[in-house]
Amino acid sequence: MSKPNTDGGTTVNQTERPLGLPKWVAALLPILLLGLIVGGFFVATPFASLDNGGAPLPDVSVTHTTLPSEETVVLHVTNNGPDEVTISQVLVAEAYWDYDVQGAGGDNTLAPRESAQVVIPYHWNPGWDLEVALLLSDGATVHHTIIAPSQSPGLTTDLLVTMAVIGLFVGVIPVALGMLWFPFLQSMSDRWLHAILAFSAGILAFLAIDAGFEAFELGEQVPGAFEGPALVALGIIGALLAVQSVSAWRQGRAKAGDARAQSGLWVAYLVALGIGLHNLAEGLAIGSSFALGRVSLGAFLVIGFMLHNVTEGPAVVAPVARGERPNILHFVGLGFIAGAPVILGGWLGSLAFSPTLGAFFLAVGVGAILQVIWELREMVSRNGRVGSALNLVTFLVGLVVMYVTDLFVAL
Repeated sequence: MSKPNTDGGTTVNQTERPLGLPKWVAALLPILLLGLIVGGFFVATPFASLDNGGAPLPDVSVTHTTLPSEETVVLHVTNNGPDEVTISQVLVAEAYWDYDVQGAGGDNTLAPRESAQVVIPYHWNPGWDLEVALLLSDGATVHHTIIAPSQSPGLTTDLLVTMAVIGLFVGVIPVALGMLWFPFLQSMSDRWLHAILAFSAGILAFLAIDAGFEAFELGEQVPGAFEGPALVALGIIGALLAVQSVSAWRQGRAKAGDARAQSGLWVAYLVALGIGLHNLAEGLAIGSSFALGRVSLGAFLVIGFMLHNVTEGPAVVAPVARGERPNILHFVGLGFIAGAPVILGGWLGSLAFSPTLGAFFLAVGVGAILQVIWELREMVSRNGRVGSALNLVTFLVGLVVMYVTDLFVAL
């Protein structure tokens, strides 16, 4: 006997036991057989005759550097190879130097995929490039250049407050200013409102492209053990599916008659979420630039991102320009979700920046933005034509505007 299922299919009541076995035995049987086969390979070692005795080369990478004072250099290293490695010597400016390996079980040996800090008591000069090399026990050498070194900020109240203020001016305030276009959007006809939604989609599309390139570029700095490109792909696809599952849940409630789920407020929150994840990466860029001592770069990023983020405000409020006007608290919430992640990103970037974390956050932002673009397309298609000439032109204008404002960041 069959009955309708919630996903549109049917559920079949099967009373007979498969192969005469209990259902749970039939479910576990393939897994049990797979385990026996894998165990057999380990025991029988069928590929032993192909082993020519060659040992894999060590693979150690320096993920990033911190300089807590002008008397100390700290290298953050990760062993990407399948075998453990031992750090035997450290050279600074081609001279052997004292060092201490912290976080590797109390010795100088790193297990596969293990990370540690190499602390070097060395007096360095600000702005003067510094060459550091790690000599491994098998003779391999890992070189790293610290370009224009500058003291890293520590965890202080002043730093947290400074990054919070910067985050307000870079994320929250520009987005809030952009949201002030809401009354103007309400006065538009459906045709022009759809054009604004297409403009918003263009803005988001550029953010996705920009963040995608940055994610894969940053992924090249991720230690090989974490598979940078695969991590970025996982972040994009995972975020896309996660946000899409929330959207599908919302659509199910809307079809069931939930009035709140039928409003554009849901889409507005999704837009704010996607922009917020992207702005988290902006905060990481600002925080890491200050952490690396590149204050002038950080100042340019602040100005550029402020101009850049004003255009994100209309994208957030456009989905609620029709129907009942949301409560003012919703506007506050939308602005907070879209802009406040800059503060969190600034804290993370200035205190514990890592390429792995940065690449993953960027990828998550890309996935969320792609899903939001699809939501905007669905909104326009309900009572309009997505591919109209006006919508296509405004989509292009959104791309161009973001490209132009992005130049303020790159210059």
